[in-house]
Amino acid sequence: MTPLHLVWVTFAVICATCWILSIVTKEHSWVDRMWSIAPVIYVGEFARAAHFHNARLNAMALLVLAWGARLTFNFARKGGYSGAEDYRWPVLRAGMKNWQFQLFNIFFIVLYQNFLLVLISLPALTAYRHQSTAFDAWDLLLVLGFLFLLVGETIADQQQWNFQEGKKKLIAAGGIPEKRFLTTGLFKFSRHPNYFFEIKQWWVLYLIGCNSIGLLFQRTIIGPVLLTLLFIGSTRFTEKLSLAKYPDYADYQASTSAIIPWFEKRGARKLTA
Repeated sequence: MTPLHLVWVTFAVICATCWILSIVTKEHSWVDRMWSIAPVIYVGEFARAAHFHNARLNAMALLVLAWGARLTFNFARKGGYSGAEDYRWPVLRAGMKNWQFQLFNIFFIVLYQNFLLVLISLPALTAYRHQSTAFDAWDLLLVLGFLFLLVGETIADQQQWNFQEGKKKLIAAGGIPEKRFLTTGLFKFSRHPNYFFEIKQWWVLYLIGCNSIGLLFQRTIIGPVLLTLLFIGSTRFTEKLSLAKYPDYADYQASTSAIIPWFEKRGARKLTA
């Protein structure tokens, strides 16, 4: 069995498991729990198929492993593996008939999202098929770029964690938070800096695959493109909920870039949060 065939078999097993568990438990965050694990398996399989003798594939596998470890840790400390469901699914479920949501669960939550995890891992397939090209300076530069983005996402998530934990403690003590959502640190330049770093890491992995063949455009570009579109859609839906909860979130939207870090917009309303 080729490594690509093994990836598809793993994909099928994960999809079946996530769907069955969603039916049994009646909660729909099982794909979220696999999000940081599946790409590690997929990219690692291509490196294993090369007997871990290819420097580029080894680097890709280690980068994705580091990405997965960081994301798994952050997801776990927020209770992601304790049975808590993504807060967005109940909102969507409430606006659909049961049969409609079940179709949404099968085709989007389970199949599409898991398929996307395969797609973003396929630059490793390109590198696997072009092992004759040596690991070079471009590869090194891209590896360093990936690590820089990984550190950036780690900082963004830690800032968000510190803010939310401090907010919880203050409320538990009977206090009233001065700020209801984070607008400082990296969040001063982007409303979702973690999204920016996350998306860019997969674009960098795509470029490493491109470097193995010496061409900037590959069919595997569909992975990071669809991931970018998913995060754009997720941002819009998440911010719709945030705005309903915090009306003054509109000030933050007016002053701060959505995803790409940038300076405060001139003439924007002063933040009151």
